[in-house]
Amino acid sequence: MFPLIVSLEAKTAADVPAIAAALARMRPLCLAEPGCLLWEAYHSEADPKVFVLVEHWETRAHWEAHGKLGAIQTIYLPEVLPRTRRAAHPSTLLGV
Repeated sequence: MFPLIVSLEAKTAADVPAIAAALARMRPLCLAEPGCLLWEAYHSEADPKVFVLVEHWETRAHWEAHGKLGAIQTIYLPEVLPRTRRAAHPSTLLGV
């Protein structure tokens, strides 16, 4: 399994509603992609400009292919990425 945590910070408070709506639209598309085991978007209660994506892919190759598919190409790149600062953290699940 390839777990990935992505933190997104909205560049302005005005961007928050558009980011939240775009991430909600992405979820069903991501979950339908080959190799997607989990795809969840969280909105921080501590800082309203922060979002966290928790993704589990069967393999890193599945995650890399995800970048070429509809959710990323039609929603994430045009609607989310320009409005955020992003940090991706390929991770290791502890206790497994």
